[in-house]
Amino acid sequence: MHQIYLHINTTTLIHLFRPRTSTMGTTVQIIRTSIHTFLHHYNFFSAAAILALPFSASLLLSSSSLLPDSLSVHSRLRLLFDAAGFPPQSEFFSILNLKLSQTITSSILVLPFTLSFLLIAKASVIQSLNIRRKPPPSLVRIFISIFETQIWNTLVIISANATCFWVLFIAFNCLENLHIPSLFFTVVGGITYSIIIANALIMCNLALILSGMELNGGFISILKACVMIRGRTSIALSLALPINMALAGIEALFQFRVVKAYSDSGMNKPTSPMVLEGLFIAYLYSILIIIDAITGCVFFKSCKIAYDQNTVDHEAGRIRFKEEDDEFALVKCVAKELP
Repeated sequence: MHQIYLHINTTTLIHLFRPRTSTMGTTVQIIRTSIHTFLHHYNFFSAAAILALPFSASLLLSSSSLLPDSLSVHSRLRLLFDAAGFPPQSEFFSILNLKLSQTITSSILVLPFTLSFLLIAKASVIQSLNIRRKPPPSLVRIFISIFETQIWNTLVIISANATCFWVLFIAFNCLENLHIPSLFFTVVGGITYSIIIANALIMCNLALILSGMELNGGFISILKACVMIRGRTSIALSLALPINMALAGIEALFQFRVVKAYSDSGMNKPTSPMVLEGLFIAYLYSILIIIDAITGCVFFKSCKIAYDQNTVDHEAGRIRFKEEDDEFALVKCVAKELP
């Protein structure tokens, strides 16, 4: 059995999160460290990817045209947008309605797999990278902590989407009276919505890792993640961008190789080669999920270094940050075998 230790030596390791270091250089270093950790312990992490395989398969199927349930959700959302006063001819709201209906349908269908297989896979990754507690915490305790946090994360994402819709509705009614072109509003609205949702997602992802590392699930993990990610949002966004682009690429590959082939064949059920190819693509999707979890752990560890150096002002009830040059240090993963 293997256990992965995170050794931090600020005197000998390269400083990773110094304020003078560029965001791109920091992002590349974290990704390289995460990929090195994954490849160095491929046997363990490939087993964790198999745990996430049911989630990946269900997500790919739910986001494909094989499941037309999103059509009913799309029509209901269109009626809701019309009743709320959103312009039916707006291109932005048409695209938003389509993507939102697909997201809602996919989220509902894969929710049981998210709360079971996905969290178990992430809990195994967090357990292997957590050496702050000796003996290491059990998988059950980590799963319970991240399960509680995942419930709160879902509520936060729903609240973020609802807030975006409310702001866009108010903004549209105000800008409509000023006769501002709809194209301008479409671009600005899309960018604003993407920024808000992206920040909410990276905060929830860090909160999930934090709850597993510290065995403290629930809403308090989200609040602590907001403090820990302060000043590092650009790094977190640059870390999430390549992972999400790779996941989107695998979804497109599944659409092209499996969904399109099944539609063109005209058969009632897929053939064995289609099923095997679909499972292989789902396994690639699971590997990216595991790499994303490893990247989140490495990013959390580097944030934790700075967080531990902060001093808490108990009387004022606020956190005061120290300005130190060596606030961040590189987190290097070193593998060791347990006896």
